[in-house]
Amino acid sequence: MSTILITGATSGLGRHVAFELVRCGHVVLAHGRDPRRTGQLVEELRAEGDAEPFVADLASLAQVRELAAHVAGAHPDLDVLINNAGVGAGAPGSGRELSADGHELRLAVDYLAPVVLTRALLPVLRANTPARIVNVGSVGQDPVDFDDIEFRRGYDGFGAYRRAKFALAAHTFTLAEELAGTGVAVNVLHPATFMDTGMVREGGMRPWSTVADGAPGVLALATRDLGTGGYFDGTSPARAHEGTYDSDVRKRLATVTDQLLAL
Repeated sequence: MSTILITGATSGLGRHVAFELVRCGHVVLAHGRDPRRTGQLVEELRAEGDAEPFVADLASLAQVRELAAHVAGAHPDLDVLINNAGVGAGAPGSGRELSADGHELRLAVDYLAPVVLTRALLPVLRANTPARIVNVGSVGQDPVDFDDIEFRRGYDGFGAYRRAKFALAAHTFTLAEELAGTGVAVNVLHPATFMDTGMVREGGMRPWSTVADGAPGVLALATRDLGTGGYFDGTSPARAHEGTYDSDVRKRLATVTDQLLAL
C-alpha cells in the first residue's frame, strides 16, 4: 500500500479519487484550501480507512512550500503525489485574476504550484521508490506565449487555463527525462472531458461526463507501473499538443519557470 498526497481533494475528481484510494487500503493525505471542508472530508475518509488533512492555498507559493514541508515531515514514507488541484476558466466575463504572489491565477495554481510542490517533495519520493507523480492535465492545451507569460494582453479565462495545462504537460515530459532511472515515474493525463464539477459549471459549460468517468486514469497512474513521461487520455496512452514535445519550447519554459519562481 502507498502513502498518497492528493491536492484538491475536497470536491470533484479529487474527492472521488481520495475515497477510491482509501477504500483500497492506501494512506490518503488529503489536501484542501478550506480547513473546515478538509477536516470534514478526512472524517468521512477515516470511516473507510487511513487519512490525514493538509490545508494550504495553492495560490500562495509560500503556502505550497509549507505544505510540502509539513507532508515531508509527517510522512517520510510518501511515495505517490497526485497534482489534481486546479482553477478552471472562471465565470464568464470574470476577467483576469492574480494569485497571492501577483501571478496570473491559472498560471499560478495550475502550473507553478504543482511545479513547486513536486520539486519540494522529490527528495522524499526518491527515497521511497518506486514512486509516482501524477499530473492531472487536460486535452485543452494552447502554447504559452513567452512574450506574455502572464497573459496581460487579450486575456481569456479558457485560454489561460489551456496555456497552463500546456505548460504542465511540457514540464511533465522534461521532469520525466530528468528522473529517468531514479525509480520515480512522472505522467500527465486528461481524465475526462467536462466532468460534472464546480469548475466546469462555473465556466458555464454543460457537463459531458462524471468524476467517476475521470477517476480510472488517475487511479491507474497512481497505483500501477505504466512507465514514465507519458500523456494519457483516461487510461489510454495518447499524444499531448505537439508543442509540448519540442525540446526548445521545453528548455525555454524551464528557464521562464525558474525566473517566475525566483521573483
